[in-house]
Amino acid sequence: MGPGEKSYVKSLYDKGLDKILAKIGEEATETAVAGKGGNPDEVVYEAADLIFHLLILLGYYELPPEKVYAELRRRFGVSGIDEKASR
Repeated sequence: MGPGEKSYVKSLYDKGLDKILAKIGEEATETAVAGKGGNPDEVVYEAADLIFHLLILLGYYELPPEKVYAELRRRFGVSGIDEKASR
């Protein structure tokens, strides 16, 4: 992202980590509300917003999404209770 570039993502990076985290919280809440509302199209729309903002957070820390996928693969077939206890 160049210094003169105008984009939503750049505006979030410029505002800093707290703004990125606030957007994730906002989008997570909207996703939960959509889930409660029962409209599948709204769930998809809000889930896309949430995932988009999570990707921005990963980019902030220069973490490729593959690291998340690798962690999910590591957990595959492991009880969630056992996995959490191992941390």
